Amino acid sequence: MTKISMTLLTLACALALSACSAGKSDAEAATEATSHASSSAGLPKGDIRAGQELATKGGNGIAPCTSCHGAEGNAPIGDIYPKIGGQYADYIAHALQAYRSGARAGGNADVMAAQAKGLSDQQIADLAAYFHSVPTQLRDLSNVN
Repeated sequence: MTKISMTLLTLACALALSACSAGKSDAEAATEATSHASSSAGLPKGDIRAGQELATKGGNGIAPCTSCHGAEGNAPIGDIYPKIGGQYADYIAHALQAYRSGARAGGNADVMAAQAKGLSDQQIADLAAYFHSVPTQLRDLSNVN
């Protein structure tokens, strides 16, 4: 599903929920619905600017994500690092939670676990929001013969 499709689906759900929200304006109900629906990972709403700051500068013992994944998460320094720019926010959030808890293993899990261990839920949500917001260079296999 494309970002546009996901956005339209989210807005459609928000409008449907707003129709059922007694005493709230459409805008209030839509805002509430989209903020709660923003993460299947159970995280707070992410802040793109805070995520960009953390991704590019690091902090609190956390290295910048861009030091391995490259600018906007789309220029990895080596083949072992995936492109994460434009990735679905929920995917990034779930992956970071799994690295933080130790549930995700293999590949660069040790490196990522060390980075994710110090992240708060809000920081994970912020990083997920930021990387989702940048233009993607990801490709799917829908047109591969």
